[in-house]
Amino acid sequence: MKRTFALRGNICYSKNSDHIECMEDGWIICEQGISQGVFKQLPDKYKGIAVYEYHQHIITPGLIDLHVHAPQYSFRGLNMDQELLDWLNTNTFPEEAKYIDLEYARAAYKLFVHDLACGATTRAAVFATLHVEATELLMDLLEESGIRALVGKVNMDRNSPMDLCEVSAAQSETDTRRWLDRVCDKYKHVKPILTPRFIPSCTDELMERISSIQKEHSLSIQSHLSENPGETAWVRELCPDTDFYGEAYDKYHLFGGACPTIMAHCVYSSEREIALMKERGVFIAHCPQSNTNLSSGIAPVRTYLDNHMHIGLGSDVAGGFTTSIFRAMADAIQVSKLRWRLSDDSLKPLTIDEAFYLGTKGGGAFFGEVGSFEKGFELDALVLDDSSLPHPQELSVKQRLERLIYLSDDRHIVDKFVFGNKI
Repeated sequence: MKRTFALRGNICYSKNSDHIECMEDGWIICEQGISQGVFKQLPDKYKGIAVYEYHQHIITPGLIDLHVHAPQYSFRGLNMDQELLDWLNTNTFPEEAKYIDLEYARAAYKLFVHDLACGATTRAAVFATLHVEATELLMDLLEESGIRALVGKVNMDRNSPMDLCEVSAAQSETDTRRWLDRVCDKYKHVKPILTPRFIPSCTDELMERISSIQKEHSLSIQSHLSENPGETAWVRELCPDTDFYGEAYDKYHLFGGACPTIMAHCVYSSEREIALMKERGVFIAHCPQSNTNLSSGIAPVRTYLDNHMHIGLGSDVAGGFTTSIFRAMADAIQVSKLRWRLSDDSLKPLTIDEAFYLGTKGGGAFFGEVGSFEKGFELDALVLDDSSLPHPQELSVKQRLERLIYLSDDRHIVDKFVFGNKI
């Protein structure tokens, strides 16, 4: 049974994208895993409850990773000298094919899950591989860790190597249903999410079958959208009956609306695609490090924020070389400055307040009332100790947080709570 307790320290969180709320020596009250709000003094009705005293430490919401590939963790930081499609064929597909071997999968996934558990991420949307047993194993490990996650068995039945390509759309559907039968009611913290890899690897027949599964089970979906010029050109060739990439999902009712959807990247989304994403409430996973490493480009995040669209951050390991969403915040700011200076000065750069929002409340909204300390939000929290970072001047709490974001060092994490549970 969850209990009532308080966290006391220097508190930072977002109510909106414009401003980081900071309270020095404040209190957060947690009841049954739910925040009751932030207070300057402990309310009388909570006198006598358990208190975690964190003194001069900084307390923030847990961080949200809206897009990460678990099987690619094993080669993060390697082979970054190619663009997306060549990189997939040369590095990613050969590695993911190894996960048919459960012993290899166990060794590799243990490393990935340990990294997430020790880091700042509390919620994640995760791609596995097409292998049913290995995907279930990944879900087992995440459940044990205490992390809350959505995990997808990948679907791909074309334009893939033979050892990483399902033999038919029918077989892909059969395997996906078998996986769902095994995992749908198995876990408390980890849930399945449908995962057609991207349009180039999924036939029309497979997309139709995934759409049928989605309607039956009311599951969410994750995939990729408008990441790379070569990829978007390929989709135009493969789907001549659509006017833009997003329509290739939308014609199967897999693009928001009644189907909660995360689309990663959205670097080259057209005005019509953006309008449809906004209309359908599609969540955008901005992955600045991956987009830089694979020479994809810089997403127009300012456009998405100004249009009040749903957007969060993704590490996109192994296109990205670290699972740190603090690093993703810093990268998002830096690439937005480059876009503003070198490409489009109408889109002003992101601020530290906006980047922090994207990595907490912005991405957290896909999981419900998550990513803030406002009353009614699920209590995910990080406790950060920056005492090893001396400074000759006194810094404000917000300045200390900004420094921690840019340094992006998980060694500053003291404690971590997920839905009120200390993990």
